[in-house]
Amino acid sequence: MDWKNFDLLESYKRLEAIGEAVNVKEVMAGENGAKRVKEYQVPMSNGMTYCYAAKQVDDKLLGILQGLADEAELTQKYEALYNGAVINTGEKRLVLHQLTRSQLGEDVIADGVNKREFYVAQQKRAAEFANKVHAGEIVNEDGEKFTTAVQIGIGGSDLGPRALYLSLENWAKVNGTHKMEAKFISNVDPDDASAVLASIDVAHSIFVLVSKSGTTLETLTNETFVKDALKKAGLDPSKHMVAVTSETSPLAGNADYLDSFYMDDYIGGRYSSTSAVGGVILSLAFGPEVFGRILDGCAAEDALAKNADIKKNPALLDALIGVYERNFLGYNSTAVLPYSQGLSRFPAHLQQLDMESNGKSVNRFGEAISYVTGPAIFGEPGTNGQHSFYQLLHQGTGIIPLQFVGFRKNQMNNDVVIQGSTSQQKLCANVAAQIMAFACGKDDENRNKYFEGGRPSSIIVGDQLNPETLGALLAHFENKVMFQGFIWNINSFDQEGVQLGKVLAKKVLAKDTDGALTEYSKLLGIF
Repeated sequence: MDWKNFDLLESYKRLEAIGEAVNVKEVMAGENGAKRVKEYQVPMSNGMTYCYAAKQVDDKLLGILQGLADEAELTQKYEALYNGAVINTGEKRLVLHQLTRSQLGEDVIADGVNKREFYVAQQKRAAEFANKVHAGEIVNEDGEKFTTAVQIGIGGSDLGPRALYLSLENWAKVNGTHKMEAKFISNVDPDDASAVLASIDVAHSIFVLVSKSGTTLETLTNETFVKDALKKAGLDPSKHMVAVTSETSPLAGNADYLDSFYMDDYIGGRYSSTSAVGGVILSLAFGPEVFGRILDGCAAEDALAKNADIKKNPALLDALIGVYERNFLGYNSTAVLPYSQGLSRFPAHLQQLDMESNGKSVNRFGEAISYVTGPAIFGEPGTNGQHSFYQLLHQGTGIIPLQFVGFRKNQMNNDVVIQGSTSQQKLCANVAAQIMAFACGKDDENRNKYFEGGRPSSIIVGDQLNPETLGALLAHFENKVMFQGFIWNINSFDQEGVQLGKVLAKKVLAKDTDGALTEYSKLLGIF
């Protein structure tokens, strides 16, 4: 494999020359638009579809993008990743999150251990633990069942698992698989832990402390908060807490915890939802079988990502179109717009996944690059977002590409007919209407009511948000981010950008400051 900067590829020059391939407003109008919607689709796993009809692409551009995928050896680099190459060059580590859900290629042996067997063993241990909790074999001091599970973690130890839990909470309640309520404490702001603790019965709660290093300041601070609350309630914290950590951390095998479940340095926080980081809390909340179904959804999408044909590889095609928009059309942001209340926190997870991975300005070898990389990601569920920031998306001075997600059916099988249509039909009607409104706009002599159109979008459509389709969505975006990092020749698997602030915060707390840092510390009442 050849790792080259993006602007050194022949495909870069071809993309520079083509400019804006098509005018979305023109190609989406009338019967031509109807034809595009039928033709510009790629099947995903689990009955889902990625439709990119309203993107600024045509067959000529798709040919160039296929050439880019081939020239940059994107699927070959993916193959090297899941076969255990040192893809995380910044930290000199393997990148193995796909291995938590399936064996895509060769056995990966690291540190003398078969890593697939290691991840499966941890999943089995988490499943056995969850089953014992559900069966009343692991109980509190009074011999009573635990009813609530609380995850204590920050960043990837919170955002992904929280998003997945909320995505399936209502589905699980309707389908009889909701075993325990799940809560999450992440912010070092004491109001976060206080609010969660005030909302639960601590005597019937089990806490899942997640820190790979066992030294994360925010997480350990919140652990102390929880232990203090347990002690004040006359409870033994060691009977209420488990740890998810690395085998070498101070939390591993510690008598202060009921049990410890392990991850390793080959899985970054934002990619860790399918490891024990998500597996313990989701198995407690929904049962191990549901967590296994999420893994199956991920695995099916991971397998699709191996295909070298971009018209059969939705994550790769999505990534290529995103790079075209970012580097050659000059779009700085992407809005993620899920039309499903269950996905309320999914955009927040994707913010970290994308921006922490590809917010880089040096290549894989630490050399400055001269082209832009990852976009800013934001979003909210529809239809709420329509009454919030869509004004700027429709009539603002800049263009922001849009990523819709929609489902034909709701999760709770509960609906009403109002004015001749159900709520779900109204929801889906809004998705279709917004795509066309963004694409085609509206002419009006009153400039205040004029919509320029030409706003590009894609949509992922499924039948219902369930464990398999949720897993497919998760893997789709993980793989999209991975492929874009390969194209930009950056390391998508470290996050040095989060470290400097932590270092300075420690200096503030140690009162080792000068200059403006001292004055800001005084302004905030620290000293």
